[in-house]
Amino acid sequence: MMALTKGFKETIQMRAQRDSAFRKALLQEGIECLLAGDIDTGKAVLRDYINATIGFEELSKICDKSSKSLMRMFGPQGNPQASNLFAVISYLQEQEGIHLEVKARRVA
Repeated sequence: MMALTKGFKETIQMRAQRDSAFRKALLQEGIECLLAGDIDTGKAVLRDYINATIGFEELSKICDKSSKSLMRMFGPQGNPQASNLFAVISYLQEQEGIHLEVKARRVA
């Protein structure tokens, strides 16, 4: 995976702050990547979403985990426990005011 430039990350953050549809799509994309087995991309997208919205410091207070632990969890080498990952995803959905669902569909 190619490293993102600071300018690109700032652009994501600015757009997420002003565009709720973009924020929701970013959260959805991160979760869809995880469900599709693209764990690295899913974690990266969720990390960008967290940085652009609540931030790791605030999230650490909610999850009762250190911000550094949460940053590692969503980092390239991170391997989050399912309970931690789903707790974060649940909170992010709540904050965004959405409820994402998994629906089965037959693959051709």
